Amino acid sequence: MPNIQTNDFWLRLDNAAKIYPAIKDKELTSVFRVAVVLKDRVKVKAMLEAVNEIENRFPYYKVTLKAGFFWYYLEQQQGPIPVEADLQTPCRAFKKRELMFRILVKENKISVEFSHILTDGTGAFEFLKTLLLVYFEKCCIPLADKPVFYDPGEKPAPEEYEDAYSRYFKKIDAPHIKTPGAFHVPFSLKGKPRFSVLTAIMPIAQLSQKAKALGVSLTVYLTAVYLHALQQIHEQQPRLKKNINRKILRIEVPLNLRKLYPTQTMRNFSLYILPQIDLRLGHYTFEEIVKTVYHQMQLETDQKLINKMISRNVGGERNTLVRNIPLFLKSLFLSRLYIISTKQYSGVVTNLGKIDLGTAANHLIEQFIFIAPPPNKVLRVNCGVAGFGDNLVLSFGNITTSKELERYFLTFLTHQGIAVKIINS
Repeated sequence: MPNIQTNDFWLRLDNAAKIYPAIKDKELTSVFRVAVVLKDRVKVKAMLEAVNEIENRFPYYKVTLKAGFFWYYLEQQQGPIPVEADLQTPCRAFKKRELMFRILVKENKISVEFSHILTDGTGAFEFLKTLLLVYFEKCCIPLADKPVFYDPGEKPAPEEYEDAYSRYFKKIDAPHIKTPGAFHVPFSLKGKPRFSVLTAIMPIAQLSQKAKALGVSLTVYLTAVYLHALQQIHEQQPRLKKNINRKILRIEVPLNLRKLYPTQTMRNFSLYILPQIDLRLGHYTFEEIVKTVYHQMQLETDQKLINKMISRNVGGERNTLVRNIPLFLKSLFLSRLYIISTKQYSGVVTNLGKIDLGTAANHLIEQFIFIAPPPNKVLRVNCGVAGFGDNLVLSFGNITTSKELERYFLTFLTHQGIAVKIINS
């Protein structure tokens, strides 16, 4: 494990991060956002003091991307963390030699944006939580019941910047089953800049009631709603297109592996499960979709299958032949691999989960918003989810001229008796 206290500190990219340098550009940025909306306007002086205090607590994020002969790597930078006004499109690309995360402030909202090269949603949220709690301290707001957070006075533990994929790698000789291609929404792309976000808020209690009546979690319920909306779009196509287009509808649902494998890592540590319905078998009622998604997600979160996925992913990068291929050839291969993998799913539902910062802090906050990275030209639309207090916030990222998927999704919830309100994100 490298010594993070030295000025020559550097890190290899973790297993999940390796593909992103090969595919990222000004549109496909691989950048996501976690934001908190406060009840009061952000105090700039207190915010700058809070950023200064946590400056050295997360040195594994104060890095820039460098290219070696065989692999990219992360090199530590000593400059301050900038705080910017939030005036541009969310999730925009980072420039060369720029830190791969940013802190943004606008009125009563604080946002952090991270490149997936650095971390996943869990790592970014833990960073934002620390910043937020220190900010409240700088505002002289007492918090008697603070949650566990990364104390700025403590040195980072080596486990925080470990590659947990490598730690839990076990070689498993099991063949990979090829996944057939999936249906994709047929909407036309917007002109540049393409990325836009539609954000909706709704009561968690109403959603939970519907999910519990069907015996499933909120993630299963929302994934089923997404598949139901995709089925409507597929069935609305002209007959010729309907016959030509793929009939498998499949959703990528990220799984936080920290819940299965003990680690403090603040880097990427998630994999994906892929529940699906096959329209070659006929039309699915919503209840049938829920049942199918539930059982598939139960099966795919089995730890033996997760071990197999980790083995396949990490084993590939450890292959002697792969390790000795020059970086420019690896990048060509990884970009091709990304295109192939994207064709295997129709949409993404990323759920950050229910957030609770303790009673005192919760009273100061309106909501949290999670915006997934801009989708690529194949996927075109995705969805980020965050729960806080009494409400759930859905954020649809879209690069097309159509909001048809969002309309089907939210209209279905409305017909289920759930109060849906569109908000500014």
